[in-house]
Amino acid sequence: MKILITGSAGFVGKNLVASLKNIKDGKDRTHPELNIEELYEYDIDTPEEVLDEACKNADFVFNLAGVNRPQNPEEFMQGNFGFASKLLDTLKKYNNTCPIMVSSSIQATCIGRYDSDYGRSKKAGEELVFAYGEESGAKVLVYRFPNLFGKWCRPNYNSAVATFCNNIANDLPITVSDRAVQLELLYIDDLVAEMLLALEGKEHHCKFDGIDTVMTENGKYCAAPVTHKVTLGEIVDLLDGFKAQSTTLVMPEIPENSFAKKLYSTYLSYLPKEKASFELKMNCDDRGSFTELLKTEKCGQFSVNISKPGITKGQHWHHTKWEFFIVVSGHGLIQQRKIGTDEVLNFEVSGDKIEAVHMLPGYTHNIINLSDSENLVTVMWANEQFDPSHPDTFFEVV
Repeated sequence: MKILITGSAGFVGKNLVASLKNIKDGKDRTHPELNIEELYEYDIDTPEEVLDEACKNADFVFNLAGVNRPQNPEEFMQGNFGFASKLLDTLKKYNNTCPIMVSSSIQATCIGRYDSDYGRSKKAGEELVFAYGEESGAKVLVYRFPNLFGKWCRPNYNSAVATFCNNIANDLPITVSDRAVQLELLYIDDLVAEMLLALEGKEHHCKFDGIDTVMTENGKYCAAPVTHKVTLGEIVDLLDGFKAQSTTLVMPEIPENSFAKKLYSTYLSYLPKEKASFELKMNCDDRGSFTELLKTEKCGQFSVNISKPGITKGQHWHHTKWEFFIVVSGHGLIQQRKIGTDEVLNFEVSGDKIEAVHMLPGYTHNIINLSDSENLVTVMWANEQFDPSHPDTFFEVV
């Protein structure tokens, strides 16, 4: 399969091309039905002969080229409608009726309500490609994109999310005129996943009820099935929490497929080098060190404990708190004894055979470095964050 991607240097284009290259090179094997032979990348600075050759040979066209923020309003129609005309004329020149995917905008839905030069140009492009489909018999897939976000999106351009992520990550000011304003947002990876489905002939169809998208099997338009409706205030609050993580160590909730998870990945992509790493507070003494690594809102915290040769640590118990001890380097002994009894449970542990040992509630426990020369390194997880006002930790020798 030979694929043409116009607008290949843009936000959507770069992400789509990267995914297509992974499939073409065999790095991504999640789409075994796709056998990609060649990718034609076309953008504003690409020689015209590339477009001509691609339109002659392509088996599928992704038309992502467009104008979002021109200096003159007339450029909207020239860039969005004019290039679409040029692309379709070149396909006609070679009688190439391969499927064509066209990126439009939900602003095309608002003609007559919230009129704009951009919306009119996108609407004109839609009508042009639909007419081309009827005339040529080619399969046309018109996607009306909502607001997009994700890695590689240009800040201070046409994406509030990109601007907020970039500015907050780089300690720059942001302006939020109304925290209650709601956006419909589509994550770039969800969009690319849908575009790969379209390439396989498995696209999702929809219709528009006003400006709302209604998924349906026989709709005129196409859409990615997963979007997120969030307010500007919710976005900023999440980003403030992400920024604070290096200080508080608290990881906010990021459930699978949630907006928070996708926004966090987006935010991280804007971090400058000096913020890509941060120091952790090591609590050191003559026995070794103890360092808190990560705290979660609902699932406890992670720490790492380093014990010097021959050192015993612990010798305490908890009413409710429980932990995992996971030795990742060195050779040690974990001991536990139920309060009020004499029986001691012994667990010999080693970084050569990594295993997790429960620290049982109501059992006093310790960890002993059995080595004479090597440190014992233990990763620890507790089911709750440490609360100095209620530590639930009581000294008692095993």
